[in-house]
Amino acid sequence: MRAMTSLLFVALGVAVSPLHATAAVVASKSASGGALAPQINAKDFARFDKTLSSDAFGGRKPGTIGAQRTTDWLVKEFKRMGLQPGNHGSWYQIVPADSTLLLNTDVALKIASHGKQVKFAYRTDMMAQTLQAKATVELTHSPVVFLGYGVDAPAWHWNDYKGVDVKDKTVIVLVNDPGFATSDPKLFNGRTMTYYGRWTYKYAEAALKGAAACFIVHTSDAAAGYPFSVLQNSGSGPQLSLPSRIDPAPRLPVAGWLTHAAAQRLFAAAGMNFDTLAKAAAKPGFKPVALDATASLTLHNKIGHIQSKNVLAMVKGSSKPDQAVIYTAHWDHLGTDSSLKGHKVYSGAIDNGTGLSMLLEIADAFAHQKKPPQRSVLFFMPTLEESGLLGSQYYVAKPVFALDKTVADIAVDALPIIGRAHDMTVIGKGQSQLEDMLAQVLKLQGRVISPEATPENGFYFRSDHFNFAKVGVPAMLASSGLDLLKGGRAAGEKAANDYTAHRYHTPNDVFNPHWDYAGILEDTQALYELGQHLSQDGVWPHWYADSPFKAPRQAMMKQ
Repeated sequence: MRAMTSLLFVALGVAVSPLHATAAVVASKSASGGALAPQINAKDFARFDKTLSSDAFGGRKPGTIGAQRTTDWLVKEFKRMGLQPGNHGSWYQIVPADSTLLLNTDVALKIASHGKQVKFAYRTDMMAQTLQAKATVELTHSPVVFLGYGVDAPAWHWNDYKGVDVKDKTVIVLVNDPGFATSDPKLFNGRTMTYYGRWTYKYAEAALKGAAACFIVHTSDAAAGYPFSVLQNSGSGPQLSLPSRIDPAPRLPVAGWLTHAAAQRLFAAAGMNFDTLAKAAAKPGFKPVALDATASLTLHNKIGHIQSKNVLAMVKGSSKPDQAVIYTAHWDHLGTDSSLKGHKVYSGAIDNGTGLSMLLEIADAFAHQKKPPQRSVLFFMPTLEESGLLGSQYYVAKPVFALDKTVADIAVDALPIIGRAHDMTVIGKGQSQLEDMLAQVLKLQGRVISPEATPENGFYFRSDHFNFAKVGVPAMLASSGLDLLKGGRAAGEKAANDYTAHRYHTPNDVFNPHWDYAGILEDTQALYELGQHLSQDGVWPHWYADSPFKAPRQAMMKQ
């Protein structure tokens, strides 16, 4: 548990202000008693979202004419509002990406054990790809090791790699982390996923340790946060990554997934029981198990290269223009599928038309303040979020504002429009003092912060703000509340679940002319006021003491 006796804002060599000062500052910005800034209104919000999600924008897929129309339109709106280009005189930041398309989709993972060979089919039993952007990758008779959760977490005194050399081996690991499996609140974060539970961590750690391949077992929809069909769909078509010159971290030759049934069959072929070992892996002291088996697989790929654009606009700070507060919402979506019957465009009115519309509203409000912000406010609309958060990953590697002078990142993604609520949701609640600041703003609106409904799904690690968090910049993913004034939490969760089940990442995510904007406009005002506070000289939010992102921030600021 974190210790919070006071909230400190530490300027670089400047004075310190306690929590009561925060409340006073925020209160002074909300003297209107909850009234909205003139630029934050339903008419503009609706126009923004309706335009961005229109068929003319073609689903906003990078590399298409719809993408060009999207970025051109965003810049036109920023110019109309009076903002400045956010990248040293340019509205854009060019993001390069490598494209890897699997050609031999009939590939099979071959497991040899006890003189027999068992095959696992692509899509049916497993998914596989290379993360190295190579035309041909061969995995030949690679020894197989079961590594439990594939976690090396010193803070939790947990190391599944202890005492085993995995160089050139195929490691099999479980999705999520031990806390989820046991529901033990003292083990990691209980059912709340930590970053050690994310597939991105598991692949990165396996690559760092020298593994030739890593297969994650999709033990259940609940453990992964999505069904195996999501992996089948997202793994089809070209897979994008930043070039190694931008992201030089080690990458796996082979990265993949196994269904639960496939893992059971694989372990049985090696004379072991998968479910028994999986249960043991959630207990402290688990030791890796070498299977009497080898893995073979060959991937043939078509390698290509693309470029896309991050959009950046800013309101320049009056006294500290080299320091920045960042608002983030990705502009890209899934494009158009001509093979579909009926509506073929993935309009993305919610994902992320609402986030973009909110940032445009806030940008307009900042641009028309009577007194400009002391620090610069950057409106960052990254590309390639749907392809693995690549636009924001590129920005963090090539930042416009130095990261040690970046005060915070406030991100929004796929905000529901479901009416007024008693609360706002903070995804991954419990990370930084940004939450305390937002709570002060919401208190003046008569509202509170609520945690996400499904913390076990690890949504904090699945949006663009996370790239800022990983390098230490305080980052918060905020969303609309679900405790509605009309119908309470039951009504809010019903609406959210309906969206996920019937519209999320489908052509049904379309603009609705009957939406009630009252709630999302209150949310917009709250995040605007939070940004106003952060834009004042001397305000520096910190990570909580037990946040894993505190250490990189401390190291950054010492320099």
